Amino acid sequence: MSEHSHSHDHHNSDHGDAAEMERDPVCGMKVDPTAGKPRVEHEGHTYHFCSKGCATKFEAAPQDYLGERKKPKAMPKGTQYTCPMHPEIIKDEPGDCPICGMSLEPMGVPAEDAGPNPELVDFTRRFWISAAMSIPLLILTMGPMIGLPIRQWIGENTAIWAEFILATPVVLWAALPFFKRAWNSVLNRSPNMWTLIGLGVSAAYCYSVVATFFPGLFPDSFRGHGGAVGVYFEAAAVIVALVFLGQVLELRARERTGSAIRALLDLAPKTARRIGKDGDEQDVPLEEVETGDRLRVRPGDSVPVDGTVTEGRSSIDESMLSGEPLPIEKTEGDKVTGGTLNQTGSLIIKAEKVGADTMLSQIVEMVAKAQRSRAPIQGLADRVASYFVPTVVAVAIISFVVWAIFGPEPAMTYAIVSAVSVLIIACPCALGLATPMSIMTATGRGAHAGVLIKDAAALERFAKVDTLIVDKTGTLTEGKPQLTDVIAISGFEETDILALAASLERGSEHPLAEAIVNGAKERGAVLVDAVDFDAITGKGVVGRVEGKAIALGNKAMLAEQGVSSDALQAQADQLAEDGKTAMFVLVEGKLAGIVAVADKIKPTTVEAIRQLHETGLKIIMATGDNERTARAVASQLGIDEVRAEVLPADKQKLVEELRAKGAIVAMAGDGVNDAPALAAADVGIAMGTGADVAVESAGITLLKGDLTGIARARTLSQATIRNIKENLFFAFVYNIVGVPIAAGILFPMFGLLLSPMIAAAAMSLSSVSVITNALRLRNLKI
Repeated sequence: MSEHSHSHDHHNSDHGDAAEMERDPVCGMKVDPTAGKPRVEHEGHTYHFCSKGCATKFEAAPQDYLGERKKPKAMPKGTQYTCPMHPEIIKDEPGDCPICGMSLEPMGVPAEDAGPNPELVDFTRRFWISAAMSIPLLILTMGPMIGLPIRQWIGENTAIWAEFILATPVVLWAALPFFKRAWNSVLNRSPNMWTLIGLGVSAAYCYSVVATFFPGLFPDSFRGHGGAVGVYFEAAAVIVALVFLGQVLELRARERTGSAIRALLDLAPKTARRIGKDGDEQDVPLEEVETGDRLRVRPGDSVPVDGTVTEGRSSIDESMLSGEPLPIEKTEGDKVTGGTLNQTGSLIIKAEKVGADTMLSQIVEMVAKAQRSRAPIQGLADRVASYFVPTVVAVAIISFVVWAIFGPEPAMTYAIVSAVSVLIIACPCALGLATPMSIMTATGRGAHAGVLIKDAAALERFAKVDTLIVDKTGTLTEGKPQLTDVIAISGFEETDILALAASLERGSEHPLAEAIVNGAKERGAVLVDAVDFDAITGKGVVGRVEGKAIALGNKAMLAEQGVSSDALQAQADQLAEDGKTAMFVLVEGKLAGIVAVADKIKPTTVEAIRQLHETGLKIIMATGDNERTARAVASQLGIDEVRAEVLPADKQKLVEELRAKGAIVAMAGDGVNDAPALAAADVGIAMGTGADVAVESAGITLLKGDLTGIARARTLSQATIRNIKENLFFAFVYNIVGVPIAAGILFPMFGLLLSPMIAAAAMSLSSVSVITNALRLRNLKI
């Protein structure tokens, strides 16, 4: 449609009855809904348009015309706000950190569709306006150096006034957030990077304004070769633009560190397919799913909530829990976790944990808390920063005085340049970012590998740990004992012994009993009911099977029955050497044979122990097994030390004993019986299978209960601390080198004096380099 006809439509639209008119959301003109004009349905509402052009624009991006874009979702009631660099600062409403001046961010899990960071939007706008004003300023001031004698063409006086006009909006409007933070730092008696930026920019601008309006106030020492008083409008404006550039890059990078939480949130589907009581199926929002609901999970769908399979068979990709890529077979009665991916078959599940109770929600909450936590190493940076700003101000003053007294003509100009450069280049932003950026990135990376870090202190301590205590069952081994050997003495048949032993063990709930029963069934043994069953703690079981007195147990059981084990002791010893648990079988008071059970070592254990040894860990196995069996397993795996026949209550004493000897101890346990030991250790590691994610007594939780997760956590912790040290090195060295150069230490030898603009660029780049280095942890192989 032509421009003429478009305006004609607008004109005609004004002739209808105002009471019946609709407003075009694109151009704002009134439209008669009965005039056959274009209309569009959007979210249940009909919108009328004056022309096809307006309707097309609306269809392409309705949010642009309905006020939806860039409208942040309201934060939940009760949300508190904290500083990314100083998590001890917690407030009930948004604002700036009283220590560093940085904008406070909402705590906890980020709201979905929360919209862009308002500070990033504001700073981006201010950056572009600052840059637009600074570029012509640079052309005016630097043009003569590159063969563009613009100042000669327009005259020096006109050039100075043009600089004033261009720089003033940048300093008095764009830089307002900087000055506000600088002023707050003075009020809070907490000098920080904004103090230095505020001082530097205001010094350069105010000096230049006075020189522009009242040049006669300045003595000859302030004048250049042309007799004019030098101004530094371009330095003030370009500094502001460069600081905004650094802030925008920093804010964008900080948003990337939160991508781990957003990626975890995205694992949960937005809807679930609920099966009604009448069998009808319909998709409902995830928030409407309740405990007890029956849900269908189709191939390729994400499991919506935690639950139990009631029908169907399928493979589930649980890599979000364990970091392992191999899918797990799920059938009726198996547990499934929200956020995992259904691959092949269709499942019907019963919802058991929904909303904030799901494991995915707990994981996200844990990662969010960890990213806000504070590592002990950060105390070093804080102590340095507390002395740093006053020291820098003192250096700037000394530099000004020395240049003013001893510098070449125009001495005062050199003095101001050096003082402003010192203030700008020394901003300790990189120092403050060094630790929190690494912690935020590392905790997010760990979550994607099934390693949940409770807080930054645990991550730092684990890098220093030299001794690791692990349990045998379920950690080194599968945790599912299996029948391995049946040995019959002369006069008895192996099949008969196994059938009698398994029939008797059907009455026991011991894991070894289950292994014997399952093994007997697999070998075709016929089982019958036992009577007079009795379990003798620490020795074995007795009862009657088919009228015969049967006993099954260890050597202590034989002694109680008055029977010697000599006939089979050699075989029992050999089985124990092989890491198997041997149990003697008595029939009518006579030694009849042995059944042996073993808990298979996990396929990943040997490689994981090798990796842990490479990181410098001494590994101690603490188990309730007998000494001989425990040592057999330890020798197969290359474990450094064995503590056998240890009860859960004794593990805490073991931890305390090792710590008393100077060891830095990590304890891995299931988080239930082992809670006291986990709390007593320097680092407690909860070996979960997803049933209990947030074990309060553990600093690190592994979503898969084997040593592979510990090896991942160790690699992550060491890489993180190394990364933090690199960041601190960059920040310290940058300031140690930059401040003397800005003060003019190279001028006597090389005639080099750092421009405030170069100082501002270097300051921004130092922060970006720290952030970029921290983000490398996102790609860490663990």
